[in-house]
Amino acid sequence: MEYPDYTLEEAAQRRGFLRIAGVDEVGRGPLAGPVTAAAVVLDIAAMPEGLNDSKKLTPKRRQLIEREILQKAEVSIAHASVDEIDNLNILRASHLAMERAVQGLKTPPDYLLIDGNMIPNGLNLPAEAVVKGDAKSLSIAAASIVAKEERDRIMRDLAQQFPGFGWEKNAGYPSKQHRDALKSLGVTPHHRRSFKPVHKILYQE
Repeated sequence: MEYPDYTLEEAAQRRGFLRIAGVDEVGRGPLAGPVTAAAVVLDIAAMPEGLNDSKKLTPKRRQLIEREILQKAEVSIAHASVDEIDNLNILRASHLAMERAVQGLKTPPDYLLIDGNMIPNGLNLPAEAVVKGDAKSLSIAAASIVAKEERDRIMRDLAQQFPGFGWEKNAGYPSKQHRDALKSLGVTPHHRRSFKPVHKILYQE
């Protein structure tokens, strides 16, 4: 199995950059809930153990590593709301969440490693986009873990208020339970109205 490493960060350091932030977002695909992004600046002298792409970790392992990241690294978490997703589109909303996460860091970074193939327009910093970055860069992997854990917590809380959709298990993604509940229970204020399965139910297409 391939593991992320610190190669991209070290390459940026050799070019004179000192504070390198990994940036990732979670939640483009769900039918409900916000999109969540994290920016993480790791300390090479206090590196959390077991960092990996969040998708390759068990929930229990991810929670333990997230706790360590929050203790040892500088972290900022931000969101774009369902309204922003519907008004802007999911790509722009994802970029907005990333921009907010970077802006939320206490000390501004001087270089960004961003998961994906695009650099958000609002980031006026030297940056590189890294396709599948959470499997390549430790900083991006850390951001992916923090963003996923935070968003999952939000969806578990919303599941208490809106039972039946299975958000505590599917995090708002279009599982069978979620799609069936949409038909039987209807659309909540936390559903993304611009997404086709929700739009169809609202407008009975």
